Amino acid sequence: MTPAIEVRDLVKDYGGQRALAGIGFRVERGEFVGLLGPNGAGKSTTLNILAGLTRPSSGEARVFGHDVVGEFRLARRNLGVVPQELSYESFFTVTRALRWQAGYHGLRRVDDWIEELLHRLHLWDQRDKTGRQLSGGMKRRLLVAKALVHRPPVVILDEPTAGVDVELRRELWAFIRDLHASGTTVLLTTHYLEEAEELCDRIAILGEGRILALERTATLLARHTDRQYVLYLAEPEPTPPPALEPFVCRVADEGRRLVLQASGEERRAALWDAVRSAGLAIQDVEVLRPNLEDVFLEITHG
Repeated sequence: MTPAIEVRDLVKDYGGQRALAGIGFRVERGEFVGLLGPNGAGKSTTLNILAGLTRPSSGEARVFGHDVVGEFRLARRNLGVVPQELSYESFFTVTRALRWQAGYHGLRRVDDWIEELLHRLHLWDQRDKTGRQLSGGMKRRLLVAKALVHRPPVVILDEPTAGVDVELRRELWAFIRDLHASGTTVLLTTHYLEEAEELCDRIAILGEGRILALERTATLLARHTDRQYVLYLAEPEPTPPPALEPFVCRVADEGRRLVLQASGEERRAALWDAVRSAGLAIQDVEVLRPNLEDVFLEITHG
């Protein structure tokens, strides 16, 4: 089956600066994939090429099998993009802006779908307001509606929750989850790594124009083998027993909590042997597992 997005040997040079150094990846239909990386890694360049805003220096990118350069109309018809920057028609009402956006794709008689989008994105009460009359959160909702008005099978979300409040973030992600559940393919960039960890089937991590990792989210998290253990003690131990010194990260709460760390099965077995030999009166143990932020920093700074 033709993938939703396919990138092959993609290179982009800006003068003497190489933004992309031959990256390649696929996003299968119905997947939710995160494209992560530090600033300058090449994320925006990749998205701009897929959206037809930038031409690659070499290589190719396809959306539902359509080359984004040679078949740009078909590629764009299958793609909806929610940009990071707030861009809107200042003097159009919300409803008119959506009708115009649908018209760019040659679509008419979309009022029922526009009405549904307005209700789902809580824009119905704002439908007769112009862009400049909307709050920042409402403008963000309008960007999502514009990206979806032509019912694209693939949606790119470029930092969709940047600068929005907690309530709007939850509402947007509830809507995006429903959209994905209905079969829409989603490619996400975000600096909120907890969002990517929770939502994405797979994660691609970019660095200096190259793909450093591309794996299922669970597999990526499993690569980071460090574990931290918090020992809650019945009696404070301001100075840890000598047997535990190789494993101690820090002593907290005036010695009532010891934070230990070990990597790999053998090292963890040695840690628990040391705990038993120390003879501590332990009330509770908490295991701190690595999250996507830990893995991201390990990969991009390793």
